[in-house]
Amino acid sequence: MTSFLCETCGTQYPPSGAPPARCAICEDERQYVPREGQQWVSYDDVRASHRFDVRDDYGVTGICANPTFAIGQRALLVDDVLWDCTPLVDEPPVSSLRAIAISHPHFQTTIAEWAERFDCPVFIHEADRPFIVRPERVEFWSGETLELGGGLTLIRVGGHFDGAQVLHRPGALFTGDVVAVRPAGRWVSFMRSYPMLIPLPAREVERIAAALEPWDFDRIYGGWWGDVVVEDAKDVVRRSVERYVRAVS
Repeated sequence: MTSFLCETCGTQYPPSGAPPARCAICEDERQYVPREGQQWVSYDDVRASHRFDVRDDYGVTGICANPTFAIGQRALLVDDVLWDCTPLVDEPPVSSLRAIAISHPHFQTTIAEWAERFDCPVFIHEADRPFIVRPERVEFWSGETLELGGGLTLIRVGGHFDGAQVLHRPGALFTGDVVAVRPAGRWVSFMRSYPMLIPLPAREVERIAAALEPWDFDRIYGGWWGDVVVEDAKDVVRRSVERYVRAVS
């Protein structure tokens, strides 16, 4: 039995005797199947051809596959929680984790491997249950916030996915591309689909803003290296929401 990953989105499917017939994540309107058709790679091949890229990204340790694989997001080590996910697990630059959380299903990749390696739960909002391919150790939660302990809180904001979530630590917000940091880190934006350029309606973006308003944060960490709003992040969100709503209205 072989563990296959989708080459386009990086999602790992359960071990099987042959590649899956389709990738449900890429066939969703937010992603895409390449022109040449669905492509698969074994997890063993990914491990053989990639290594960890570990960096300090504005005070937080980030880890990513090198060379870049699939969507290319980097995971972040937020205290003892892995925020978002990267496909490699062998010899990770961390000795223990108490939890894993992902912003949305596009970044699920090898969550089952990570959770098994560190014997810890994966926290995902129940609204995204239909898109989770390996739910073995996932704890689906409901409501609008979930306390993880140690000052960390998951906040369900929706938008990009119905269950899309961000992670709050006092002074900082970790968002993947649910609240997407734009070049130079002076603005953020919001989309239903980035590759397909499908915007969100104004009401959804205003709802995201309302969900974030009670929380204090001065910095936002997005999904890729250097995707960081380094100061005045709460004001950046407010200004960006106002600009977005004007543009789509």
